[in-house]
Amino acid sequence: MNEQASTVRSAGSATWRLLGYLRPYRRQVSIAYLTMLLGTGLNLVVPQVIAWAIDYGLDQGQASYLFLAGGIIMGIALVRGVLGFGQRYYGEWLTHRVAYDLRNDFFNAVQYQPFAFHDQSHTGDLMSRATGDIAESERFVGIGLMDLLATLLLLVGVVIAMLLQSVPLALLALIPLPILLITTLRFGLTVEPMFKRIQEQMGVLSTVMQESLTGIRVVKAFAREPHELDKFDRENNEWFARREGVIKKWGNNWPFMTFLITMSIFLLLLFGGPAALDGRITIGALFAMISYVLMLNTPVQRLGFLVNLAATAGASASRILEIIDLPGEVVDRPDAIALDTARGDVKFEHVAFAYRDRLNVLVNIDFHARPGERIALIGPTGSGKSTITNLIPRFYDATDGRVLVDDKDVRDLQLKSLRRQIGIVMQEPFLFSQTVAENIAYGRPSASREEIEAAARVAHAHDFILELTDGYETRVGERGVTLSGGQKQRIAIARALLADPRILILDDSTSSVDTETEHLIQEALTELMKGRTTFIIAQRLLTLKHADCILVLQDGCIAERGDHETLLAQGGLYRQIYDLQLKDQEEFVALQDRMAAEARS
Repeated sequence: MNEQASTVRSAGSATWRLLGYLRPYRRQVSIAYLTMLLGTGLNLVVPQVIAWAIDYGLDQGQASYLFLAGGIIMGIALVRGVLGFGQRYYGEWLTHRVAYDLRNDFFNAVQYQPFAFHDQSHTGDLMSRATGDIAESERFVGIGLMDLLATLLLLVGVVIAMLLQSVPLALLALIPLPILLITTLRFGLTVEPMFKRIQEQMGVLSTVMQESLTGIRVVKAFAREPHELDKFDRENNEWFARREGVIKKWGNNWPFMTFLITMSIFLLLLFGGPAALDGRITIGALFAMISYVLMLNTPVQRLGFLVNLAATAGASASRILEIIDLPGEVVDRPDAIALDTARGDVKFEHVAFAYRDRLNVLVNIDFHARPGERIALIGPTGSGKSTITNLIPRFYDATDGRVLVDDKDVRDLQLKSLRRQIGIVMQEPFLFSQTVAENIAYGRPSASREEIEAAARVAHAHDFILELTDGYETRVGERGVTLSGGQKQRIAIARALLADPRILILDDSTSSVDTETEHLIQEALTELMKGRTTFIIAQRLLTLKHADCILVLQDGCIAERGDHETLLAQGGLYRQIYDLQLKDQEEFVALQDRMAAEARS
């Protein structure tokens, strides 16, 4: 019960914050709500005009009153049409403008979340929040809120108008009204947490769909379509079960609301009919009171819908604001220094790192990479190789010790200036669904075509790019699906090279290319790496043999360090890795060299 009350309070707070998005648009809000107020007031006038026509036109046989009443109603209709346009236009404008701002804030918050956030978040859930939850919120904050206020104002106006006609009859007819309001409010408080659960389940459903579609090749390769369908059906059934719970609540409350309106008409006819026959109230007045009650029928039914809408919006807004309110990426200190030019000197001083209070992933990492040196990182999966390289551009901050670039703690440097000095090629290359040229120039959009092609040549990508349908203007499809793994990797390398960084991080960047292509890339990179500090995570012998220093990692610690020959001579962990994984590569390269020599001779 306490959890439910907490959820309601949270959603209520989120709704108030959601309304704060209207604040910058005071002029549009004023026009929208003024037209709504005037339109609601004119609606209340119509029954009075009809009552006046009945009492003075029909009852006294004065046709002129009937024509006059008809003219007044026609004029009201015309004015209502103009007001209705203003109300609808500005209401819809506010609806979509708030959605625009909310979507921008959400996307901005997601973009600036640290790596730790994206490590734990599901893309499908984030997409659900960015689309479904924002759509539910926008429906209420614009038109929905305006309709809710119009309905409440109409309720108040009807009560006052009925009291002006006859206080005793009005009090009798309004007996069901408090019950109606209590029922509506109770309904809103009940369904609000239910809608929060529905939206959360929609996030789960979106995640299942996104993962299945992203991994469709794996699904088909293992003929697991039935499994994916069962998984989706299970989550979809859960979503429908939660939605069905709200439908039952809605179905149980709506007929009762309609019954209360009918009860008011019954009371009016039961007590107002004899009063009209006795002359204690005019027939026009009785008709006006019945008209007012009937006028409440549609708004009261809509009131349930609007409370429903407000509940959904509150639940959805809380999910959106959860992301917006998260603390962003590691931020610059007030006195942060700009790293305009870097030498590429990198030091780790007794660095330790842990993910969110877990056991340390890195322990006492201590080494010095001088400008222009190539540092290779090798070790079993999970030994901390990628984590070390992630600390240099501050994707994470060390939990102990210091990471220094040019003798400055990276936490004292401006984040953007630091990352401008670092070029990264990820283990799994990601390309955007844009042209090849745009992907290469992603880190430097102002680069000329000549510079783009020069970077592609160094990465040995230029020749295969020219063979594509439109060359550098070829669109690569989602995630670069139209290219092979080696082609994507070489474009990713070209992208890093074009940024002209002082520090290169190659996270197993030649894992998707064949031995011959790797050899060509390594030859091209040899010239480029001069004067640049390069960190290479690789399992290829060719990479390791040319490294100035190899750091052998085990269980988050540096178990061994040195060059290839030195580590082989030590006969430790590196020797074991060499015998198991690298010796065959060396024998294969030697065989290739012998075959090439024989071919030449």
